[in-house]
Amino acid sequence: MSVVRLEDWRPQGVAGLEPRAWEALRQTERSVLVTAGAGAGKTEFLAQKATYLLQTGLCPAPKRVLAISFKRDAARNLAERVAKRCPPEQARRFNSYTFDAYAKGLVDRFRAAIPAPYRPPAGYRIVMPKRQDYEDFLNAHNFRGVNVQELERTIARTRLPVANAGSELQRVVAEYWRTQYNNYDPASLSFLMLNRLVEFLIRENPSILRAMRLTYPIVFLDEFQDTTFAQFQLLRAAFEGSEAIFTAVGDDKQRIMVWADAMPDAFAKFEQHFGAQRISLVSNWRSHEDLVRIQHVVASRIDPTVEEPEARADRLVDGDISAIWEFASEDEENVCLAQWIDREVQMGNVEPDDVAILVRMHADEVEARLSPAFEAHGIRLRNVARNVGNIAIQDLLGEDLTHVLLRLLRLGATERSPENWNAALCDLQFLEAVDPADETGLQRLQQRLQVFVREIRQAVQHLDPVPDSAAEASRMALDFIGAQVLRRAFPSYQRLPDFDRVWNGFVLLLRECLEHAETWSDALDKFEGLGQVALMTIHKSKGLEFHTMIFYGLDNQTWWSLTPGRMEELNSFFVAFTRAKQRAFFTLCTGRGQPLVWIEDLLAPAGVRRVRFPG
Repeated sequence: MSVVRLEDWRPQGVAGLEPRAWEALRQTERSVLVTAGAGAGKTEFLAQKATYLLQTGLCPAPKRVLAISFKRDAARNLAERVAKRCPPEQARRFNSYTFDAYAKGLVDRFRAAIPAPYRPPAGYRIVMPKRQDYEDFLNAHNFRGVNVQELERTIARTRLPVANAGSELQRVVAEYWRTQYNNYDPASLSFLMLNRLVEFLIRENPSILRAMRLTYPIVFLDEFQDTTFAQFQLLRAAFEGSEAIFTAVGDDKQRIMVWADAMPDAFAKFEQHFGAQRISLVSNWRSHEDLVRIQHVVASRIDPTVEEPEARADRLVDGDISAIWEFASEDEENVCLAQWIDREVQMGNVEPDDVAILVRMHADEVEARLSPAFEAHGIRLRNVARNVGNIAIQDLLGEDLTHVLLRLLRLGATERSPENWNAALCDLQFLEAVDPADETGLQRLQQRLQVFVREIRQAVQHLDPVPDSAAEASRMALDFIGAQVLRRAFPSYQRLPDFDRVWNGFVLLLRECLEHAETWSDALDKFEGLGQVALMTIHKSKGLEFHTMIFYGLDNQTWWSLTPGRMEELNSFFVAFTRAKQRAFFTLCTGRGQPLVWIEDLLAPAGVRRVRFPG
């Protein structure tokens, strides 16, 4: 394929880039740290830089770009943007993973090269231990001098092998590894443990390390402010001292994962170890000028030296764009929220799925409180933090299996759907590795898809849209693709338990969506969250944006930790505030807790007032 000359390359799919983004994009001789505030277009910048590197031949075949994100939907979003801008043969050389998926893929691929006794069995199980699990372990082994936080942090930071001697903490970690391998059938590994296994793997196998560095001379790191000590140690083991060029992006004002062992000085450490040049972006493409001005008040409290962003979005609404709504009781709060959203939707000011209700934690409890009032007003509330089977809805919606099967089911539920037809054809082309230049192969895929679409449309016509039909329709789509084909194409599904976890979640959620569906299209709309108000935690909202954001519970009981001395909690407040494109509101229930006066004092000069609701 022809290569675009450096001087001729232009951004793809966007009008242009700000001057500092151009500078960071063209910096390919050394690593670069791009600091960018909320709405600065960090994901779009990475997609543009990947396109630049691939299309100009700065990343020539067969070399690849490795992109690591923290969230599955962020990794998928980035990959999809690159795929839209590059021909398939180039886009295939852009590998986008989460930290956890990348580590797990290496363990699964090179498991046999991990030295004993840490070599996991092929059928190991992924676990996500909670505080109680660690406490049960400590109590069962009579370890009294170590607390849960110390144990979890030390597991994450301790290199393998772990000697069963020395300090009590070291003995505890050694025993924890032994227990997870020997006391469970199958052996149970957390993502923290997978991280340590990968670091051990590449340290003990120079040939694997060399192959990794040859494959990935370019590495992207998204949301770098939340990088943990263990993840940074893994990056150093994999690439420090090599010729790899990094592009890291992040915003230290959105550092909200220190509680999960994120480094408080990640940017400084990155500059130190990888010799990175720091470049700051100043545009905000998400929010309009009035909202950006309020957000900047919070940003300045976090970092007094921060530049005020240049708002690039237009204001599309009248009236208040931000306020603290005060309610006397939770019942009043729930009913008034439902009434307000219903009125805004009926007036055509906003679509339900462009409204988000954010909570600090306990999304299931908030859902239980809000749902009756919302249902009474005909509003669908989707708690994306809720689990179906063993997977959260938000995670399920970001899965490759979900995207592939949904497109096929959409084709069965509608008479014409060019968008899903083209996407399904691209899926087949990728899954069966058909070259874009292979006209015979492409024609064969089209014919296969045509036959399948006729079959599934006939089947769907005879399948009532009821819960018991979910498994049959899903299985028909899966059999057309082939479970083994999916597992072979996507590394995260190579182990059967991991595949089954997503597959079972898909069927369970489709069953739920068919419970009160009038048609299959209605059920699939529910599945994707169309026409539904999203309920999620702040941590899960990072990287997302909504026309109108409502934070539920700005009081000293719900957010007891939001105090002037706890900067990470103010960062969380900032993240919540900056999800909004047009409006950001906060609810305060005086029957639940007292106002956070210092926050109100901070926002008051910017025009954010507490108002009695309903006024």
